[in-house]
Amino acid sequence: MEMRSFSDYLRSVDDAALISLFSARPDLVTPVPPDIASLAVRACSAPSLARSIDSLNKWQLQVLEAVVNVNEPFSEKAIASLTDKQAASALEHLTKVGLIYPSDDGLRVPTQLREVLGAEPAGLGPASMVKLKLSELAQAPQDSKKILERLMWGPPRGSVGDIKNPGPGIAWLLERKFLVALDQRTVILPREVAIELRGKKIHKELCAQAPEFTGAKREKKQVDLAAIANVSTVLRWVEELLNFWAEEPADALRAGGLGVRDLKTLSTHLGVDDACTAFIAELAYLTSLISIDANDQILPSNKFDIWLMQSPADRWQMLASAWLITSRVSGLVGRLESKNVAALGPELDRVNASKVRGLTLSLLKENPGIAPDWNSFKSSLDWRAPVRRNSSLQDELAEWTLREAEWLGITGQGAISKYGIGFLNGDDLDLINQDLPKTVDHILIQSDNTAIAPGPLEHEISQSLAMMAEIESRGGATVYRFTEATIRRALDHGKTGDEIKSFLAKTSKTPMPQPLEYLIADVAKKHGKLRVGNTSSFIRCEDTALISQIITDKKLEILGLRRIAPEVVICEMDATDAMRILRECGYLPAGESANGMILTGAKSNRALTKPRPPRIIGEVEVPTDKSLTAAIRTLRTGEKSTHRQTRLRQVANEALGVLPRTTANETMDVLQQFISEQKTLSIGYADNNGGVTHRIIDPIRISAGALIARDHATGEVQSFRIPRITGVAPL
Repeated sequence: MEMRSFSDYLRSVDDAALISLFSARPDLVTPVPPDIASLAVRACSAPSLARSIDSLNKWQLQVLEAVVNVNEPFSEKAIASLTDKQAASALEHLTKVGLIYPSDDGLRVPTQLREVLGAEPAGLGPASMVKLKLSELAQAPQDSKKILERLMWGPPRGSVGDIKNPGPGIAWLLERKFLVALDQRTVILPREVAIELRGKKIHKELCAQAPEFTGAKREKKQVDLAAIANVSTVLRWVEELLNFWAEEPADALRAGGLGVRDLKTLSTHLGVDDACTAFIAELAYLTSLISIDANDQILPSNKFDIWLMQSPADRWQMLASAWLITSRVSGLVGRLESKNVAALGPELDRVNASKVRGLTLSLLKENPGIAPDWNSFKSSLDWRAPVRRNSSLQDELAEWTLREAEWLGITGQGAISKYGIGFLNGDDLDLINQDLPKTVDHILIQSDNTAIAPGPLEHEISQSLAMMAEIESRGGATVYRFTEATIRRALDHGKTGDEIKSFLAKTSKTPMPQPLEYLIADVAKKHGKLRVGNTSSFIRCEDTALISQIITDKKLEILGLRRIAPEVVICEMDATDAMRILRECGYLPAGESANGMILTGAKSNRALTKPRPPRIIGEVEVPTDKSLTAAIRTLRTGEKSTHRQTRLRQVANEALGVLPRTTANETMDVLQQFISEQKTLSIGYADNNGGVTHRIIDPIRISAGALIARDHATGEVQSFRIPRITGVAPL
């Protein structure tokens, strides 16, 4: 088969070569093109070529730069002479991904490839328009040699004061066409001159081999122990965040996202910095565990309850999978250059985020047991991905990926763990369930109103204890502290003082200290004595002395209190704000319903709206083998159909000869006749470009100014606009 174009090359390759091409460039079959010609057009388009170039390593890119700096057609030998003999393997890969292709007279490149790579690849200018005597370069004056040394490694352009009076060095080069004037102040070094000066090579330093990957050695056991601790921690972080928002929902910003104040409040609660808090919130957002309701409140979704019922391995894999493929970058939150970027906001998408994330993890996977040194890791990353859209963020994206992989437990002590390898391989992760620390069902209450949990607590105990105490420190053992505010919170959730004492006595393996008993009894005695409802709101108390104390308390003047009865005061603020201010001033009010009942019970708010996870902005996923096989079958069928249609139309045109010509009235009369007789006829039909072709049709009916008929070339029923029919004739 004669190969004159990229389309001819694609028609000549077998299914295995197409599968290899589509695996490397999945955008070519998303969606599947109708035929080979359409596939070739898509493969030669600038966006598709840019994606393919992004996938090259530094050596392959250097060979490609050498390719576009030689005239077509070119040979493998010519490229090897400009680079190195190892270029053969790189050329094979470039052919595999469709960046070069063989023709009858040598190798060629797709039409737009040079434009995508840029005007001056490898720092080389355009080819000279005249024949040059390169041997004269050795005789160049000293001034000319200095100019050549400055331009030969690029950029090839230089400025002059006045091209008409350039100076002796530049004048000598211009006279021999070793420099070419672009305008009155700019000259450029031709490609042939630069290659000659570079020693007939394209690059100063060839990068045929990947740089050495170095770092601290880690023992596998220690890596896995650190990783499983991180897995346990990140699951607890997400659960704590969602339980916190279930009780105290955060308000979403008008522009979308989480405000700085809410982020800091959450950071304080979790005991981590803002960057880690933003990452945890993003994990919950990506997995639809949170939703923003109609009142712009950020609340856990009903999916959170389902997530809690799953095994730890399934919960972790859900978080890690969403993180790996997302285009959102939580590391942008708090970055100096991105001060206005909010957590959960719409500005966090970066198109190449998932690519860099996947590449970072693959480098760790290829070098197990090594916690990489940053400079070594950066060199390896730059070799593997020398070209990236949004490349200004590539180093930071990789740095954030290393940090977030450690938080997730994909790595431990900086090296990839067995859980990370299993996750990347798609293996069963039940070993997480086996390796996680076993839950405990008891605590140890201390004499200083603290309690120690000697391990991860069972879910029910953890939830109850979190209601009664604040977490003071985390680690292998978690320390909880009981305070007046935490006891009041438990009472607000419907617990009584006796129930709190009973729970602690039952759960603790140490006796309850007397100070804690007194604290619980004292808070329980005061709790609910003061009641708040809505007028805007009212405050009611059977103790008139306490009412008098509140009325005269200067710290409560902001409430605008007014006494309407010995036991009742009304307030300008709503009940929620009034209760908050009263508590800040040392009082312990309880909420009251319209019928006078104390409002108690656990706050387990859930969003009523369906969660909307963020869309993924980025590259096309690699199709499965089954999808690729189906795509090739569709492509081959479409190619046969296109060839058949073209051949049928050619035969019809040759057989029918001159296009039929009839007037509008004659056309309508003949059409009506042949519709009633159900006979075949030929028509001349003008297409969108004004060209007129023969069509053999079976007319069916006329509807809304169009003829509905079956086209013999395609076998399909089509619509033909009657004004475009130039004439009709019987066969």
